[in-house]
Amino acid sequence: MEKIDYKSVVKNMGYSKRLSQNFLLNEEIAKSEAQYGRERDVLEIGPGLGVLTARLLKVAKSVTAVEKDARMCEFLDSNIRSKKLKLINSDFLEVEKAALGHIDIMISNIPYSISSKVVMWLSENDIPAVLCMQKEFVDRMLAPPGTREYSRLSVISSLQFRLTKMFDVPPSNFYPEPDVISTVVYIKPIGGGIKDGVRNVIGAIMSHKKKRVRNALVDCSKQIGIPKEIAIKAADSFGNPELRPFQMQPAMILDLAETLYLAQNP
Repeated sequence: MEKIDYKSVVKNMGYSKRLSQNFLLNEEIAKSEAQYGRERDVLEIGPGLGVLTARLLKVAKSVTAVEKDARMCEFLDSNIRSKKLKLINSDFLEVEKAALGHIDIMISNIPYSISSKVVMWLSENDIPAVLCMQKEFVDRMLAPPGTREYSRLSVISSLQFRLTKMFDVPPSNFYPEPDVISTVVYIKPIGGGIKDGVRNVIGAIMSHKKKRVRNALVDCSKQIGIPKEIAIKAADSFGNPELRPFQMQPAMILDLAETLYLAQNP
């Protein structure tokens, strides 16, 4: 098969900023990602022109690729012929899980704009992943307590996943070049799903992460939907009035959030 000049293809076809399209050009990076799909049923989101897809098909048992852009689907259908490939032209966030078939792992260079929703999907479906995402997003997922980056995302990620940062990917490896550095990360769910209501409480607490815990809970009590008295009682039960949410371990924040959630939903 003749080698494809992917950059020229993108220039001729055009690309969509609305769909957050930045196409991976570096086949060595795709090869590194694809190794995690060896002899497994792989799900790929946003295959684009198929740089990663082609590598996955060399090693995987099967590949289910979900692509929203119909033009890219036509290109893939014309240039990648494999009985192991199932191509779905749809918005991934609207695809029923049953339509995907059996999935062992997700391996994707996902659109940055859906990173949070994809991570939540992985947790809900207990599926590991190798993902290329915005470095800043990955750094916030990995941020430990006491750091500036420690946030709602850090807390929830720590509670739901075991995360391994693999390597950074400079903008020059994509076309068009994104304005940010990307990072490839291995994500493994560790069970123990968090209710949406509890997630919301964690978010409310961390929105006041630099205040003393009592003040933080009082300030977000209306947002959570509980009386201030209950928020104060919950804060005082932790025994350290000087403690601030950004200094608290994820498990501690979860306990606090679950206490407030139960007060909200007796």
